[in-house]
Amino acid sequence: MNFIIKTLRDFPAYLWSGWGALASIFLFIALWDVGNQVYGDLVLPSPLDTFKTLVLLFDDQEFIKNLLITLKRAVTSFSFSLLVGTFLGLLAGFFVTASIVSRPIITILMGMPPIAWIVLAMIWFGMGDLTVEFVVIVASMPIIFVGALQGTRTLESGFEEMADIFKVPFFMKFLDVYLPHIFSYVFPAWVAALGMAWKVVIMAELLATNDGLGAALAISRSHLDTPTALAIVTVLIGLLMIAEYIFLEPIKREVEKWRD
Repeated sequence: MNFIIKTLRDFPAYLWSGWGALASIFLFIALWDVGNQVYGDLVLPSPLDTFKTLVLLFDDQEFIKNLLITLKRAVTSFSFSLLVGTFLGLLAGFFVTASIVSRPIITILMGMPPIAWIVLAMIWFGMGDLTVEFVVIVASMPIIFVGALQGTRTLESGFEEMADIFKVPFFMKFLDVYLPHIFSYVFPAWVAALGMAWKVVIMAELLATNDGLGAALAISRSHLDTPTALAIVTVLIGLLMIAEYIFLEPIKREVEKWRD
């Protein structure tokens, strides 16, 4: 509870610290507008037209329905990947045999292109939620697993020995010795896996379902409706940035205060 209160209290300062990121976003929009003037509306609609289309989309109940479907699939599959991948990675890091056994499996999972998993999942599960969620899990969970494994395997034995000499309780040792080090490896893996999950869920929907934002993108493509396609892409980017910078980044800053 104290963590939540403190996070909310520090949130305005955190937002202010992101002025550099906002400046880069405005620069990107300016370059986007230049591209519109060079290539025309058919290839690259202007930012203004895209944002107008975006506003209209949020008045469309069908779009809201597709948005909620995509969010459900992404959140469900990514949450499963985060929990299971982190747990199995920590487990494999503490036990050498588990690490050795898991290595070839992880190599196979990480080396397999997501498009190949989509084709196989369509054969196995048909067109629907299970296909999308399966592909997201097999694409994102290995990334989290490797991060947790590396964080555990690279723990400094000297700190652990010092904690044992001073008879530090296990819970305190976990919070003050294990967690900060492991988190410095796990958190970047979470962020990378989140980006992978978000890309894969859209790609899987585009190819394997008739609903969701991926399917809406496919319809926009077939109609050569570039403003709608760009508006949907803008929504996808905005949701990803909200998840990373509004939810994950404050947690990272709080846990990694020891670095200061």
